[in-house]
Amino acid sequence: MIISYCVNPNCSEPKNHPKLKKCNNCGSSLILNNRYRVIKMLGKGGFGATFVGVDLTVVGDPLCVVKQLRPLTDDPQAFKTAVSLFEREAKTLGKINHPQIPKLMDYFTDQEQFYLIQELINGQNLQREVKTQGVYGEIALRRFLEEISPILKYLHSEKVIHRDIKPANILRQKKDGKLVLIDFGAVKDQVNTQLAKTMGNTALTKFSVGTMGYAPPEQLAMRPVYSSDIYALGATCVYLVTGKSPKNFNIDPDTGQLLWQQDVNISSGLVKVIQKMLAQDTRQRYKTMDELIEVLNIQPFQQSLSQNITSIQTPKEIKLSDIQGDSTVTDINNTQLTNTFSATEKIQKAIQQRRENKPKNISLKWDEDKFLTAFNNGKKDFSDQDLQGLNLERSKLNKCIFRYAQLQRIIFTEANLSQANFYGADLSNANFNNANLTQTYFSKSNLENADFKGANLSSADFTNANLTNTNLCGANLKNAKINQQQLKDAKVNWTTTFPDGSRRWWKVF
Repeated sequence: MIISYCVNPNCSEPKNHPKLKKCNNCGSSLILNNRYRVIKMLGKGGFGATFVGVDLTVVGDPLCVVKQLRPLTDDPQAFKTAVSLFEREAKTLGKINHPQIPKLMDYFTDQEQFYLIQELINGQNLQREVKTQGVYGEIALRRFLEEISPILKYLHSEKVIHRDIKPANILRQKKDGKLVLIDFGAVKDQVNTQLAKTMGNTALTKFSVGTMGYAPPEQLAMRPVYSSDIYALGATCVYLVTGKSPKNFNIDPDTGQLLWQQDVNISSGLVKVIQKMLAQDTRQRYKTMDELIEVLNIQPFQQSLSQNITSIQTPKEIKLSDIQGDSTVTDINNTQLTNTFSATEKIQKAIQQRRENKPKNISLKWDEDKFLTAFNNGKKDFSDQDLQGLNLERSKLNKCIFRYAQLQRIIFTEANLSQANFYGADLSNANFNNANLTQTYFSKSNLENADFKGANLSSADFTNANLTNTNLCGANLKNAKINQQQLKDAKVNWTTTFPDGSRRWWKVF
């Protein structure tokens, strides 16, 4: 049931009838800025609370996020300073225009509280994803870094430091699987930094300056720099591969570094990258996102070259066989390279080719027993894996993740795959006969010649999926997201239940 929620932090009975304009309990206005009605609380912390609201001035009353910020001060001068800082920082956020950052729609003060109104994103945060799907491996972590790094690079180019990067503030959109960076600490950090200065010797711990475990030392001292976000990103990587908050790890007493590297399923080269991201001293950390993106591009190739590069101290022979592990090295032949400068130039050229044409990651060779053992031991994320031709008939794999996986000719007959995620996967010639696929996500997947005869596809999402010659005879597509052209490309008949619940298959043609 829709309600009208009172945002007065002191109200003991905040739930009200949806038509009321004043709270029955405390008398506070239920319409913020003559425009927004709050309908649900999402969460609260030391600096404020987050709600879902509706914009009453737009047709259809679209949903939005309402963030209420409450500076911790009773000092009139400090409050005036906070208002000024709030408006300045909100204007800065308002200039940000990126498809993977929620739009700032409005900001205002109301009854001595600050409000930000932002676009509502439908998705699950990465903290929840790890808890439900398991920790990341090498490929998943690389894909995460490749997608999130350009977002941070853009932010920094706009002179904005996020200040609160952590798994809970990174969402994976339901509609397309893309990452979205939310919940900027910029406004509250700037406001509280000034309040701390205004109030003199008040303990810094009274003010919100990020999240413990993810915020680096300079940010806890209220002196954040751009590389503070890089530290928080490194700490986020630690959580993604271990499932543990960085604050729960021991620290090296000599260096202050987190001791997290044991039992992680990633390469030593990537471990070194994350270690540098987590350097306590900003001088030892990557200073810019460009630096980090550069090393992420060359790191897989760099490890195989390291021995050869260090050996080029005096002129000596270098052969193609000395440079291993990269199929893009095509211009170095087996003739002797006796000139040090020439050899170095060749290696640099090979590195450049590696950047421009990265080879695909080689995934583990799976069979049915290995797959089911891994799944039964808690693994639910099989993104990027090669599972072609496996027979997983009658398997219970609900909420499993197969993003970008190779699943050609796989057999899922009578399997339970409800709420599974096949975003971008190749499912050509797959067999889904009589499978349970309710609320399953097939966006941008290749389903050419796949067989869904008798499958339950109610509320499944086929946005931008290829359904050429896909067999949907006898399938239940009630409430599925599938367009008319996709239905024309597929095979349907009088036994097919269409999104509107009908079986009028001739309407497709």
